Amino acid sequence: MTVDQAIIFAILLALFVLLVWGRWRYDVVAFACLMTAVAAGLVEPGAAFDGFGHPATITVAAVLVLSRALAGTGAIDRLTQLVRPATGLTTTHVGALSGIGAALSAVMNNVGALGILMPTAIQSARKAARSPGLLLMPLAFATMLGGLLTLIGTPPNIIIASFRGDLTGADFRMFDFMPVGIVVALAGVTFVSLVGWRLVPQRTGPRSKGDLFDIENYVTEVTVPEDNPNIGKTLREIDELAKDIDVVIIDQIRNDRAYPPSTRKELAAGDILKIEAAPEEIDKFVTALYLKIGGEASGVGPRTMADDATLMEVVVAPGSRLDGRLVGSLRLFALRGITLLGVSRQGQRYHGRLRSFRIRPGDVLLLHGEEDQLADLVARLGCLPLAAREMHFGNRKKGPAVIAIFAAAIGAASLGLVPIHIALGMAIVLLVIGDLMNVRELYDGIDWSVIVLLGSLIPVGGALESTGATTLIAGSLLDITAGLPTVAVLVILMVVTMTLSDVLNNAATAVVMAPIAATVAERLGVNPDPFLMATAVAASCAFLTPIGHQNNALVLGPGGYRFGDYWRLGLPVEVLVIAVSVPTIMLVWPL
Repeated sequence: MTVDQAIIFAILLALFVLLVWGRWRYDVVAFACLMTAVAAGLVEPGAAFDGFGHPATITVAAVLVLSRALAGTGAIDRLTQLVRPATGLTTTHVGALSGIGAALSAVMNNVGALGILMPTAIQSARKAARSPGLLLMPLAFATMLGGLLTLIGTPPNIIIASFRGDLTGADFRMFDFMPVGIVVALAGVTFVSLVGWRLVPQRTGPRSKGDLFDIENYVTEVTVPEDNPNIGKTLREIDELAKDIDVVIIDQIRNDRAYPPSTRKELAAGDILKIEAAPEEIDKFVTALYLKIGGEASGVGPRTMADDATLMEVVVAPGSRLDGRLVGSLRLFALRGITLLGVSRQGQRYHGRLRSFRIRPGDVLLLHGEEDQLADLVARLGCLPLAAREMHFGNRKKGPAVIAIFAAAIGAASLGLVPIHIALGMAIVLLVIGDLMNVRELYDGIDWSVIVLLGSLIPVGGALESTGATTLIAGSLLDITAGLPTVAVLVILMVVTMTLSDVLNNAATAVVMAPIAATVAERLGVNPDPFLMATAVAASCAFLTPIGHQNNALVLGPGGYRFGDYWRLGLPVEVLVIAVSVPTIMLVWPL
């Protein structure tokens, strides 16, 4: 092992450890790894930022923008109406949602497809008196499987296609993934619909009869203003005044010190009451007792319930601007007049002081504010509403034009008239100049954390090749599998890739594993295509943990899942994917 190889392995090990630790966002970690590689002389300074202009990075960004444009037309929302007739049985309910999710993921980013369908899943589950937890994990898995069908369905496909172009001079085309992807997706959706949902853990105890997501009450804080007529009364008297309102007063906070109701302290101006109640009961309590929502604990100023205000439950998406932020550091009120009323994690409401809560992907937030301001801020912060969205008529009128432009771009790329990143770029230009999407929506539609991740790791992946590290890894893999048939090596490669993807970002896994897969094929003297295709499939199939794929993280909170819940359904799905994909790959892409 050379010194350069030792350094690149150390950088990748640090990347692995830091991503699993989760202390810093994955884009920050990836950029730090790039800078370390540059400082170590493994990446030329002049080529350090080539990854940001790489066709794979541009394609991913364009797909994210076009996915947002498609979602905004309302055309896709009509598909969700197909779920209603199928809610009678859990099997048909899961099957309808999963089938639609997989189909949408074939033509748009799979995270966007899940974001569109998640409110439908939650609301249809409530109407059917069924736990959303039974639906959300199968739906997340189905949207991930649907992404396997086309080039633009998932970032690993884009990365692998681009790598193949660098390797052979010809990228994988738009529908080259379809023969393998459709077999895997059909098998996976059928499994989760008939059997898989039964493997989703069912909680026992008080919540078992109810909804895994339905956090009936939130813990929030309200402030006593100086002119409040109830100043001087004890909490027992306050309880009597609010006896018809279903609110539990947990603590009375004064000068950062919490006093339980049993202390019988009289209410004073500036006191904060920590209460537990359903959203509508919070409204009644604040109005009846002339209190104000929020306080210094939530990082916002107190405010009263406005006539035009509304409540919204949202889930924090991976890459959100809120990820890793303390509630106390937020300035939502100062910026937009938004109040954070309560938070929950993995289906459990948070009982501590709001200002000490550090937000993570999958957390559910209860926000209060004006409807227009809420909708705009939620989109900007990288959150997804957990209620059906009202689509504006103007957007619906633009739907056919958006779909036509998107279809034309896909057609042009499929026929080889222009590269996919150019075709999608042209489509975005047409959307903007045709007033079908404004510039702000364009930039808001891009998940910049994913772009930074790809732009940073592509040069690091290049360093992995240039130092000979991929040859070393491939040689070790071949030594371990010596004497085994090529198909066995292919299976082991998929298992290794899936394992990495379960703890790393799927795009990062594809960047690291693509050169290794190609080198293994070269050392075996076989066609690299089946090995690259197997890597693409495996990198997208991260079903064992909530951190391997953004879709898993998105349903963590709303589904009420725990970290260890995913493998129960995820492990059988991963085994099924390997069992189905390997013979299909061997048939479609012969060695």
